[in-house]
Amino acid sequence: MKKFKFTIRGQEYDVEIKDFQGSEAKIEVNGTSYDVDVEVEEKASKTPRLVRKAVVNKPGEGSIKKGGSGSAVVKAPLPGSIIKINVAVGDSINPGDTLLVMEAMKMENNVLAEKGGSVKAIKVAVGDSVLQDDVLIEIA
Repeated sequence: MKKFKFTIRGQEYDVEIKDFQGSEAKIEVNGTSYDVDVEVEEKASKTPRLVRKAVVNKPGEGSIKKGGSGSAVVKAPLPGSIIKINVAVGDSINPGDTLLVMEAMKMENNVLAEKGGSVKAIKVAVGDSVLQDDVLIEIA
C-alpha cells in the first residue's frame, strides 16, 4: 500500500503498510509482518448533521381537502415561499384555477384548485415562508 523509511537512533527501518482498516493495521518492518493497533483521532465534523423522518407521500397531499363544515382548505404541497397570490377573499373559483404561485426547490410551482367555491380566507401573504401541510387558503 505505502512504503516509508524511518531512521530511529541511527537505525534505518523499511516500513510498508499492507492493510489499514479502522484502528488495525498490517505492516511489514524490514521483512517482518506485524499486526498493530493504531489510535485514530476522530475529527468532529463542522457540518451539522441533518436527520429527517421518513416522509410518506399521502394521496391528495397538497390538494384541497374537505373539512367537516362543508369548507375546504388548500395546504402547501412542500416547503417554500409564496411569490404570487392570484385570488382575493370573496373571489369565485373553479376547479383548475391557479390560486397562488410558490417557490420551492428553486422552482415556481402553481397551486391549483381541485374544487370550486369562493375564497373564505387567505392565510399567507407574498414573501411568507411555509412548511409542508401549512394551510394557505380556506374555501367555502
